[in-house]
Amino acid sequence: MRRDVERFCSRCIAYLQAKSKVMPHGSYTPLPVANSPWVDISMDFILGLPRTQGGIDSIFVIVDRFSKITHFIPCHEIDDACNIARLFFKEVVKLHGLPKIIVSDRDTKFLSHFWKTLWSRLGTKLLFSTTCHPQTGGQTEVVNRSLSTMLRAVFKGNHKSRDEYLPHIEFAYNRVVHKTTKISPFEVVYDNEEVDPTDLRTNPFHKGGDGKLWAKGPVTRAMARGIQEKLDNLKTSELSKPKVLFI
Repeated sequence: MRRDVERFCSRCIAYLQAKSKVMPHGSYTPLPVANSPWVDISMDFILGLPRTQGGIDSIFVIVDRFSKITHFIPCHEIDDACNIARLFFKEVVKLHGLPKIIVSDRDTKFLSHFWKTLWSRLGTKLLFSTTCHPQTGGQTEVVNRSLSTMLRAVFKGNHKSRDEYLPHIEFAYNRVVHKTTKISPFEVVYDNEEVDPTDLRTNPFHKGGDGKLWAKGPVTRAMARGIQEKLDNLKTSELSKPKVLFI
């Protein structure tokens, strides 16, 4: 299937037109290696996009440096640090908790007194790329470039409904095998490959179906076994109970 997809993409006019051909100048500056998901993250913005029907003209991009999983959050270019912090807590902290390190560029939002004070009191360390070495945040730049390519390929200039489809683009990005980890970001974080519509052609819940879709990793398999054992024990205890007849 991979060979078929590569062959199709190599002949797809929309893909060839959307894919960026400009390589970034210079090399990326390496950062300390993250050791677990959502402890060390990077963030950036894609600004100046065509306005959607809801007036959204930018995307807040957040990348977990360990798993490479991302969140693409619609926002406004005029949002201040307070609004960006509110978005971050609403979309990220509620799911993954507080990070210990945040890597970003020197955007005025990230240099504001409010932003620095907030994270200082929460115990999160802020790392900024320098003016002469913006490649420090290279991982987010790579994600931004991939997202821009996906937006061009999907919307082809008509961005009015971008907000509606951005969650689908995020899901697709996080399900693709990453070149560095050799597995998808979903699999790194959740120990399991998330199911997409093509997997539902057969019912994975059926015992004769492809159960590995739902219990692929060792942690997931152990949890599934434990749940199944509890269900079996419950069925056994139910059989030993006297039957009650309702008249």
